Amino acid sequence: MRTAALLVLALLAPAAALAQAFDVAVTVDDLPVHGALPPGMTRLSIARTHIDAFKAHGVVQAFGFVNSINTTDTQGDAVLDAWRAAGHPLGNHTASHLNLEKADTLEAWIADLEAGEPAVAQRMKGQDWRYLRFPNLTAGTRPERHQGAAAYLAAHGYKVAHVTISFSDWSYSDAYARCVAKDDQAAIKAMEDQYLRGVDDELARMRVVSQAVYGRMIPQVLLTHIGGWSAHMLPQVMDHLDAAGARYVTLQDAQKDPAYAQAQAIPGGGGIMERTAKARGIALPAPAPTVERVDPKGLCR
Repeated sequence: MRTAALLVLALLAPAAALAQAFDVAVTVDDLPVHGALPPGMTRLSIARTHIDAFKAHGVVQAFGFVNSINTTDTQGDAVLDAWRAAGHPLGNHTASHLNLEKADTLEAWIADLEAGEPAVAQRMKGQDWRYLRFPNLTAGTRPERHQGAAAYLAAHGYKVAHVTISFSDWSYSDAYARCVAKDDQAAIKAMEDQYLRGVDDELARMRVVSQAVYGRMIPQVLLTHIGGWSAHMLPQVMDHLDAAGARYVTLQDAQKDPAYAQAQAIPGGGGIMERTAKARGIALPAPAPTVERVDPKGLCR
């Protein structure tokens, strides 16, 4: 019965609930390089588009998470320097985006984490840069991995940058680059329409899930990626967030909410609201199905 009631709420939410204000911190993964590079873009132009969109919408902090192996890209250092010049902080996403569960050993994962530190630390002198975004949001499904990573992070002063909402921009990145290369405007328009419907669906579902898990609206943490598709869509995404009542806060302020500390001890992957619901045995509504779904993997091949 509870699941059925939540589904009804999810259907009713867009019109009424989206007008209610909510706090959200903006985070951006995979700096300085994410996905294939669309023709007509550079890594630096993608970063500048993000920076400009955030400024236009009053985002005072967009926390960027760095895979330092990609600073060897010709514009990698310039992207990180531009990010910092705009006043946005950097944190660690491991050197090579190594998934905690896929690493051969916990020690190998820690070595990759440590290898990612210099590129961040040198640009964050005098500031707290010891924030980690787990690659693939995997905090360890095996108890020994989860507990081992947590013990290392606590001993070295790291805080985990959790996530509550994402619009899965990463899944469109390579398709967008292919479609721009082929000048397939029909395919691009189909992706744009589907993506923005998904943004609105996720914003509505976010409210339902937060109420179901916590009985209130917790501050949110948004995950996006620094790719060509994200840059292309970000101005419109920010418009949708504004219309939904977003109030932009820092990651530090969002994670002061006790929901984040409670999630710290829960193993697994994905967003903390879903992980917490699973740990508490709370059934959640499935994501809304997208009408006439376009599969980006098959586009513009």
